[in-house]
Amino acid sequence: MKFLKIILLSLLIGVGVGMWLGVNIGREVPLYSNPFDTDSLNQKLKKATSETLDKGGQALEKTGQALEKTGQAMQDKLDK
Repeated sequence: MKFLKIILLSLLIGVGVGMWLGVNIGREVPLYSNPFDTDSLNQKLKKATSETLDKGGQALEKTGQALEKTGQAMQDKLDK
C-alpha cells in the first residue's frame, strides 16, 4: 500500500512539473518562470509594434532594391 502511494504521489508531481514546463515552452518564455503570469498590455503592445516595424522595414528595403534594379535596367536600355 505504501508503494502505491509513492507511485501516485510521484505521478502527480511529474504531471505538475511537466505541465509547468510545457506551458512555458509553448509560450517561449524561460522554463522556470511563472506559467500563470501574463504579459501586461504595455508589453504586448511593444512586442506587436516591434514586429510590425521589423516587417515594414524589411518590405521597404525590398522595395528599394527592386526600384534600384528597375532603374538600372532602364538606364542600361537608354544607354544602348
